[in-house]
Amino acid sequence: MPASPVLWLQQQRRLLELEYEYEKTQFRTQTEIAGITRKIKQGLCWYPLSLGKSYYNSLNQLVIEVERTEHTEEDHGFEPGKQVCFFTQDASGELRQGNHGGRLHYFHFTGTVSFVDGNTMVVALPDTETLSHLRGNDRVGAQLYLDETTYRLMFEALDRVSAARHGRLAELRDIFHGTAQAGHFTFQPVRFPWLNPTQETAVNEVLRAKDVMIVHGPPGTGKTTTLVEAIYETLHRESQVLVCAQSNMAVDWISEKLTDRGVAVLRIGNPSRVNDKMLSFTYERRFEAHPSYPSLWAIRKAIRDLYAHRPSSGREAFHQKIARLRDRATELEIAINESLFNETRVIACTLTGSANRVLAGKKFSTLFIDEAAQALEASCWIAIQKAGRVILAGDHRQLPPTVKCPEAMKGGLDRTLMETIAARQPSAVSLLRTQYRMNDAIMHFSSECFYDGKVESAPEVKYRGILDWDTPMEWIDTADEEQTAPYLTEEPSNPVSAPAPPTAGIPDFEETRNPDSTSRSNPEEARLTLNILKAYFQKIGKERILAERIDTGLISPYKGQVQLLRTLLRRDAFFKPYRHLLSVNTVDGFQGQERDVILISLVRSNENGQIGFLHDLRRMNVAITRARMKLILVGNSHTLCRTPFYKLMYSYIKSLDTQ
Repeated sequence: MPASPVLWLQQQRRLLELEYEYEKTQFRTQTEIAGITRKIKQGLCWYPLSLGKSYYNSLNQLVIEVERTEHTEEDHGFEPGKQVCFFTQDASGELRQGNHGGRLHYFHFTGTVSFVDGNTMVVALPDTETLSHLRGNDRVGAQLYLDETTYRLMFEALDRVSAARHGRLAELRDIFHGTAQAGHFTFQPVRFPWLNPTQETAVNEVLRAKDVMIVHGPPGTGKTTTLVEAIYETLHRESQVLVCAQSNMAVDWISEKLTDRGVAVLRIGNPSRVNDKMLSFTYERRFEAHPSYPSLWAIRKAIRDLYAHRPSSGREAFHQKIARLRDRATELEIAINESLFNETRVIACTLTGSANRVLAGKKFSTLFIDEAAQALEASCWIAIQKAGRVILAGDHRQLPPTVKCPEAMKGGLDRTLMETIAARQPSAVSLLRTQYRMNDAIMHFSSECFYDGKVESAPEVKYRGILDWDTPMEWIDTADEEQTAPYLTEEPSNPVSAPAPPTAGIPDFEETRNPDSTSRSNPEEARLTLNILKAYFQKIGKERILAERIDTGLISPYKGQVQLLRTLLRRDAFFKPYRHLLSVNTVDGFQGQERDVILISLVRSNENGQIGFLHDLRRMNVAITRARMKLILVGNSHTLCRTPFYKLMYSYIKSLDTQ
């Protein structure tokens, strides 16, 4: 790390530029070379679209509803806040004709996703002219666009922090990256009998922090509970705080918990999963519900009507009338905003959302950043510019930020601000040590490998399980015919006592690279995984699974395997009664979630021991700690165990069988 904080930030900027250029190159490749079919499978494109109604939302944005009418089962990456571009395709390029010919023609504007639900999406458009362009074409599609706004905000934040010569921003920069030490207040600890000792200590450390504090929460240790308590107590001392996270989902989650405590929350931005509960706390809904809003809406409508019927003469009077109406609309909007912010104790938004125009010029004594270990340092500085002190919560032993450029990754762009502060200011870290999620056998391995053995299981979960005499962790080895043979029958009634005969034939559990994406899959391993789940369900019994709502997650590090598992699951009638209790996703998709039973399909199976990004052990830490009572890994030990971590895990799991 460079000796100077400014040099470090300048290096981060250079790495961010590499990432930006890499993303632009990738986008051009997707736009100019990849066919529509491939883009749909990669989740980058909806085509064809049915255009629905258009209207002005509460923020006076022109929006249009669109619906995808084909390939509705494909996963996609469209989320609120993301930018999209629109295109048309020549008639010769229909998907059913193999995607040959049919040039794509891109419109010269972008929209912003406002809402997504199933196969319907609401997109905000720049103006009425762009709407008429869309309406004038029949064969319209939408594609994810490079989010240049987020990069611009990150570059601006890094430049501003680097240039700071004095003031609070410069002080925080030098504490985080320099030799200055973080300060603390001194007072008697506050008692919280409903928290465990390490949670209570963490809340008190947050209250004592002058500059920065980290709440390090390993899986299942109640990080959110602790953070909510810390925010609640801080509000006894401050009138308002800013709460941010990298993702909309994380912001929604912490916002829900705060509203459950009776805290007045104003949610800025577009929640990625808007439920009825959170919808009423969003800025848009609160704005619409304000008593002065009907007057504002009437003025805005009057302005639009005047423009629609612009007179050919008397232009000066026309412009004067428009100016008076706009001034009155601005006055009303300012008054509504002041009213909303004065009633609110917590402003909640994503890190980039903290640059929203409605927060312009606002400062907060305390900024809380949840899931800080998943955020690029540059994005954290966007919000820190508004703060007097910073509280970070997360776990840098779980999922890192997403960095796509190999050179930027190698240079350390994925090193988070939370990691840096934890290393430079160890006294500012408060580790939560008691977990309430997992059987102790599952937690013990993670604790030893990632947390120096400091995390322990609460007594009430230590021995939790579904079946008597069950082993909490299993590894079904696809390189071991004796292990896989019992699950290769069509209806495995009791795979332990009634194995299939060796002559039944052992499939080839080899990985494949998917032709339509860069992902990998392992078809035979996917089928084996579902057979293993069938066998376990039959052991438990259908009535008990449904009565106790025993939920199960199937995880794979590879999107290709996830898609394959979902397809096989849909086609298998055995799982029909259980589908509401089953979920299939990538490791990233399961971050922050938990299930009674977890099966992990590891996919990689090759002669030379190549395991790709399974080398990212933090990702595997997330995967194995999603299970409450039963964890089953499915993978090739000959391929995976050439890596010390997987060899250690394999040996640990096998040792459980002898206990």
